[in-house]
Amino acid sequence: MSAQPETVLPPKLRAGDTLRVVAPARSRAMIMEHDNTRWIDERFAAMGLALTFGEHVDEDDQFRSGSIEHRVADLHAAFADPSVAGILTVIGGYNSNELLPYLDFDLIAAHPKVFCGYSDISALQNAILARTGLVTYSGPHWSSWGMRDHFEPTGDWFRAAVMDDAPIAVQPAAEWTDDLWFADQDARTPVPNEGWWPLRPGRASGRVVGGNLATLSLLQGTPYMPSLEGALLFLEDDFESDATHVARRLTSLLQLPGADGVTGLVVGRFQASSGITRAALDEIVARQPALRGKPVLAGVDLGHTSPLLTVPIGGTATLAVESDAANLTITRH
Repeated sequence: MSAQPETVLPPKLRAGDTLRVVAPARSRAMIMEHDNTRWIDERFAAMGLALTFGEHVDEDDQFRSGSIEHRVADLHAAFADPSVAGILTVIGGYNSNELLPYLDFDLIAAHPKVFCGYSDISALQNAILARTGLVTYSGPHWSSWGMRDHFEPTGDWFRAAVMDDAPIAVQPAAEWTDDLWFADQDARTPVPNEGWWPLRPGRASGRVVGGNLATLSLLQGTPYMPSLEGALLFLEDDFESDATHVARRLTSLLQLPGADGVTGLVVGRFQASSGITRAALDEIVARQPALRGKPVLAGVDLGHTSPLLTVPIGGTATLAVESDAANLTITRH
């Protein structure tokens, strides 16, 4: 891995800005099988932000995606267009990493903009960080904003990250959901939040690296993996990953060159169907030499449950964990 480029913060969004929605992974056509755009449109209008769409967002092949050529073209067009202030992804999926050899990183570096999404989009975000130093945002997709109820504080965290400059003191949400909300907006039952899981005590700060653990593992051994030296890791995984998958992926990640320089670890809340317990996660962490003596906090509102924190990939954060309490602050975004 080459040295990490100098950090570049994109200009903040302001009322009156235009955002471009692109589909680097799955298609908008799949999302529109359940039309929740009413709430999406209302929320962005309330922020004073206009939405436009990439030319190929509705392309829908056997992988519920578009061609590599068209997905790359939409992404390049969004960065190059001077009328576009920020870029949102439609949703995640499985194949964003197909785009990496074809991306014009010089073009992206020359037009720094807010770029937000999560899950499979982690491949693009970490590659952009590794190749350009540009801070991107692991946060809600365009489609995420269609959640009628139990949406906040997702929107508040997004606005704090991409529209304001002040440090963000993260607090656990009062409740959370883990359901197919997009298919039935009425059949939902929030779960009271028991709070964060302080797994290892300590204090740390560092450059934020991470996102979806399974996706990040796809970058190992490629030119698109950012340096872990000095990194404060933020990691999450979805229902397809049980404790054994998470254990071996984290082990592999923390065996990379520079992993001994990781300063700490923040783990997102796991979906219930993953079956991952606090005890299992505690054991997974205990087996990682690179994490010895470093703070580890889990159960954070990060990943595939809701609400969803917006995290600056390439920004900075501080973490302080005690046996029964923790403080997490995003300091530069």
